[in-house]
Amino acid sequence: MSHHGKPLHIIDMGETAIDEETFNEYLAEMRNHYTADKYHLLDFNCNSFTNDCIGFLTGGSIPSWIKDLPSDFLSTPFGAALRPTIDAMFRRPVPGAAPAAPQMPAPETLSAAASASPNPALASALLQAVASQAYSTGSLSAPTPATVPSLGSTSSTNGYANANGSAGSSTVAGAIHMCTNPSSLHSLLQAHRAAVVFFTSPTCPPCRMIEPVFEDLAHQKTHGIGSGRVAFIKVDLAVGMGNQVAGEWGVRVTPTFLFFLDGKKLDELKGANAAELRSQVDMLLYQAFPPHPHTTLSMPAVEALSTHPILFTQAPSWDTVSAKLASFIDTAPSSPELQTAKQALTAAVVPLLKARFPPSGSVMEAAKKPALPAAAPLLNSWAATTRTIASVLSPSQLFPLVDMWRLAVLDNGVANWLATSPNPDPDPLQLFLDKALEVSDSTDPTQKSSGRNYLLTVLRTLANGFAHAALSKTLLSRTSPGGKRAPLTRVVVSTLLHEDTAVRTAAASVVFNVAATLQKSRIEKVQGTAPGAVPIDVEEDEEWEVELVSAVLEAINNETQSEEVVHRLTAALAFLLRLSPFYESQLASLLEVLQSKETLKGKLQKGGCGENGVQKPEVRKLVEEVAEKLCV
Repeated sequence: MSHHGKPLHIIDMGETAIDEETFNEYLAEMRNHYTADKYHLLDFNCNSFTNDCIGFLTGGSIPSWIKDLPSDFLSTPFGAALRPTIDAMFRRPVPGAAPAAPQMPAPETLSAAASASPNPALASALLQAVASQAYSTGSLSAPTPATVPSLGSTSSTNGYANANGSAGSSTVAGAIHMCTNPSSLHSLLQAHRAAVVFFTSPTCPPCRMIEPVFEDLAHQKTHGIGSGRVAFIKVDLAVGMGNQVAGEWGVRVTPTFLFFLDGKKLDELKGANAAELRSQVDMLLYQAFPPHPHTTLSMPAVEALSTHPILFTQAPSWDTVSAKLASFIDTAPSSPELQTAKQALTAAVVPLLKARFPPSGSVMEAAKKPALPAAAPLLNSWAATTRTIASVLSPSQLFPLVDMWRLAVLDNGVANWLATSPNPDPDPLQLFLDKALEVSDSTDPTQKSSGRNYLLTVLRTLANGFAHAALSKTLLSRTSPGGKRAPLTRVVVSTLLHEDTAVRTAAASVVFNVAATLQKSRIEKVQGTAPGAVPIDVEEDEEWEVELVSAVLEAINNETQSEEVVHRLTAALAFLLRLSPFYESQLASLLEVLQSKETLKGKLQKGGCGENGVQKPEVRKLVEEVAEKLCV
């Protein structure tokens, strides 16, 4: 029995020949190792202690399905989104630094983390419960509440300052694994591609000199490309079975560092040589995770590109939009459902949009303001209303309705609500994509021409969806429920060649946002996710990326009017190519076959884009750089 009640499952871990007195001596030693300030929910917890005890008593380890539970959890989208939140809740003061009170991440971080779960409501409740428990037990300082709800929230949420990265705090044990028995070390070596093992002892002055360097390397290198695949392990010969661990690997002096790749020992270093330690660690990681060839290229124009999405934030006259949509509804065959939908828009949605996004105000600032109460039911109602109206009106008549959603998706709550695919029927974005495909795939010139405004507003709505990490992941997901990669790609590829310049500009903007999000995902894998941020983690797909590159090059080749379109497409091409895992295997040969270098340089010549070719110096520099360094 325990405070949790009767165990649900009991596992026989074998027998031991160690007597009680010896085991009590072992526990006394471990008391200095397992202290409250080192505790971490995922990395250094009760299962870590249990595994060490089993290793001491039997030479074995606890079952992998228990031991690996944290890594299994973190491999899920919800776990990855929640990791920064958990890390922020288990922090301790850095020696010598000013104390900083650990606090919960910002509300939008919690909201995004919850939205990544299959059950956002349950996930949100879990987050709040964990936070409340942490504060009630004194492990975190009391927060200063601030009401910051959003359009899609059902109630007010307390907002807290983000303490990640503060000068006076650091993560507890996440970067360094403590090992006290051979079994534990073998488990760590099996679970990580690369590992650095530091053998130390409390009576070793050189160990104390080199330990800060080891800790610094651990924190640096475990948040980059090797995150989750490289382990920094510390073995104290005076703790537990540390001497047996050292004996197994022939370690007789401290400090000694062993370097492992795929579970096999590569090299060792004896003594407190900081420069040599850094060099050996870099060499190990280079062998384990070879850098992409593009990382050695100097590309100032590409590196100067912002990965922030291109957004369409101008607020229209809501009365005009409402009147236009009402006139279309009035000309359609009347029905009680349609009139109810019209009334719902006029009475509930339009007033909210007026208050939220006034034409004279800043849309992005408005998107962060508190929403009206009970907004989630309103969104459900609005989605149903949207489906009712879309079933009656033609795409050419739907653009005022889409324009309402264009600004709404800039709101944190709406974006998170859409990201969770709340409706079994097509959600609004899926519905708009389906209708857009009807227009773009049509062979009727009249329908294509009349659908221009609809395509334009849909593309701008999709572009605005990339303002939020959670919705970006849904838009680019191929496998998750509600994922929209396939229809989004079809719509964008077809509209890149549209006869209307404004439509092509909007399509180029969506392609840029797709490529920029993909680039951010790649950079995260190299540098790690920013503290408190929701991981992007776009699923790489060779066939999809080849399709995008081909479509972008064809659009650049055909674009002879708009320098802005060429600029956005070239920037998108740079992001699609740079750091691509398929560059050498597939894309390089494709670029040669499609004569990409000649296509890009042709935009700089007379008649290539406008009468005299691309004129803006920054665009010319970007086009030249992509042609010379990425299209080879």
